Amino acid sequence: MNNARLPHLPIRVLLVDDHPLVRDGVRMRLDATPHIRVVAEAGCANEAFALAEEVQPDIVVTDIRMPGASGIQLTATFRERYPLIRVLVLSMHQEEEYVRRAMLLGASGYVLKDAPAQQLVQAIERVHAGNTFLSPGLEQWLQPAATNGDGNGTRAHRTLTPRENTVLQLLAQGRSNKEIAELMGSSIRTVETHRLHLRRKLRIDGRAALVKYAVDYADLQPQP
Repeated sequence: MNNARLPHLPIRVLLVDDHPLVRDGVRMRLDATPHIRVVAEAGCANEAFALAEEVQPDIVVTDIRMPGASGIQLTATFRERYPLIRVLVLSMHQEEEYVRRAMLLGASGYVLKDAPAQQLVQAIERVHAGNTFLSPGLEQWLQPAATNGDGNGTRAHRTLTPRENTVLQLLAQGRSNKEIAELMGSSIRTVETHRLHLRRKLRIDGRAALVKYAVDYADLQPQP
């Protein structure tokens, strides 16, 4: 697929968010900008994959938390399948884990949903020009000191103990607390304690969100 466009043509945007009202608001703002056009909308990553070949967008603007594959997984897939299409994350999450994983997996920018509307327009322009864009305050998460030796992971993830990492991996496999306890040779109460520590260290609110994180993180690790 060749999505190279002439300078005078509008920037073609594929908008991905599972909330129709959010898509409506973003589309109205972008369509009011003469040189940007929303050419398609999707409510999940799978819909976005199906539309990409058909509409040939220049930029995908995507949320992170969606049913099925996350926006971060979408980013990784687009980088592999359609390297000429740039991905811009538009999210309410400003935590280090989200920002770093998105950029590490190939996002060209990260904009917060509570940012001024003009900032999204600026981000799209910058990304389309081949640059990167981060909402003010997010740059701190991309400083070299925040990475580990091989360039993967973040400070928060590196604080996990081997046992906590094991619990995270087993959660990604869909294991229950009872199954994890049996596999690790510990009690269910100990597993629950590990889960609590994981949520605190990773700054994740809720059990379901922890499982979602575990699945996303496992899916995005390099295969041996």
